[in-house]
Amino acid sequence: MSFYTGRYVQSHGASWNGFPLKVGEMTLGDYLRPLGMQVALVGKTHMKADVEGMERLGIDPESIIGVRVSECGFDPFERDDGLHGIGPDGRYDPKQPRYNDYLRDKGYQGDNPWHDWANSAVGDGNQIASGWAMRHASKPARVAEEDSETPYMTQRAIDFMEQTTTPWCLHLSFIKPHWPYIAPAPYNDMYGSNAVLPAVRSEQERENPHPIYREFMDLRVSRNFGRDEVREEVIPVYMGLIKQIDDQMGVLLDYMSRKGLMENTLIVFTSDHGDYLGDHWMGEKDLFHEPSVKIPLIVYDPRTSQQPARVCDELVESIDLVPTFLDAVGGDVSGQSHRMEGRSLGPFLGGEIPETWRSHAISEYDFSVLPVATKLNLAPRDARLFMVASKEWKYIAAPGFRPMLFDLVNDPQEFNDLGVDPQYAAVCDRMQNVLNAWGLRYSQRTTRSEQQIMAARGKSMRKGILIGVWDENEIPEELWSAYLGGER
Repeated sequence: MSFYTGRYVQSHGASWNGFPLKVGEMTLGDYLRPLGMQVALVGKTHMKADVEGMERLGIDPESIIGVRVSECGFDPFERDDGLHGIGPDGRYDPKQPRYNDYLRDKGYQGDNPWHDWANSAVGDGNQIASGWAMRHASKPARVAEEDSETPYMTQRAIDFMEQTTTPWCLHLSFIKPHWPYIAPAPYNDMYGSNAVLPAVRSEQERENPHPIYREFMDLRVSRNFGRDEVREEVIPVYMGLIKQIDDQMGVLLDYMSRKGLMENTLIVFTSDHGDYLGDHWMGEKDLFHEPSVKIPLIVYDPRTSQQPARVCDELVESIDLVPTFLDAVGGDVSGQSHRMEGRSLGPFLGGEIPETWRSHAISEYDFSVLPVATKLNLAPRDARLFMVASKEWKYIAAPGFRPMLFDLVNDPQEFNDLGVDPQYAAVCDRMQNVLNAWGLRYSQRTTRSEQQIMAARGKSMRKGILIGVWDENEIPEELWSAYLGGER
């Protein structure tokens, strides 16, 4: 939700998939629509509507306002979170995806063709080999490549562009390479195990690790990705899924070029997280090592497209995208600084270096729903982590536990946790002070801007509120105009 609000997790509160974003939290759509832009969604968001808040305020979920509140500010051209699992307790996502209807129309039958065709292969005895079992990753999915999820979502984005007649902002959110890890031919075997880079990990990391890190390493997904045969089976397919996205981006950009859209469309390519895939003895994305928190951010700006490409190594956060978009369409970013906590990347896009920029990046993690919290006997409110990273140091605060610390200059692979070493206590203290200052920021005063507060200073006296006056002569006579005079 930080990508959509321009605010830190601690500010907007939606700290896990399915945790509702509270009614009233402004999002990208709320900032851009007043400027005449349509703001639409194709793909996933993991947004959960604040049904309780909507009921309290009498908001009809089927109304335009209700739909936008439910879809984190987007007009959902096609919402699909790409997780349509079915288990003993029912469906993970109770809403049937349009993609299942599309597959049935194409002849892929069954109650859940998303799983049975797009995310399964043919197994022994012509049985379905579910993509949820990673041992089947290299088998080709049963669906034809042109009907798989990534080309489907690309076409839906094109459908939107074909239909819209007003200025627009489209969030195209691909589902893959998210698990289940399985790809259609030819992407399933486009790469072999010889293309897999060695895991970034060290036995040193498993010697007396931080208690929270230890428990994350002990999760099933981490234990399995700690095995070379799992990495050699899954990672080539993961690479194939990324190649499929690359190819579909080519399809999309070719379409935009033919329609002249590359001349006036700002394009941002990014991801919401990385994936360990066995690095640091981990699977998934549950800590703050570089494979998890360092994500791609590629920006095409038609205003500077004729200039040479540039690389920026400043500390950029997900909260910077909303102000960047608002800035790009001529909105007042400074006038929203009481709400948005990020900064526009506009100067960097124009080849300028801001006079001041952040010296530290902040990231947060709420692991309250995971087995790790249970094993550590943590209450939900205590199962949280905070990262403070500069270009030299990465500090991880774990309330109730010692901190973790990595020297990014001398230990760029983050093998040696210095948080337990008393020689680095001063560094830990300095980084904790940065976190403390961040924690004291204003984040909830979102109904009055800095400019409004400045303009209001000292104005109450001119509206007859004369606090602390002893003698009438202490203040200008005009301030008494409604109070002093002849007999009444």
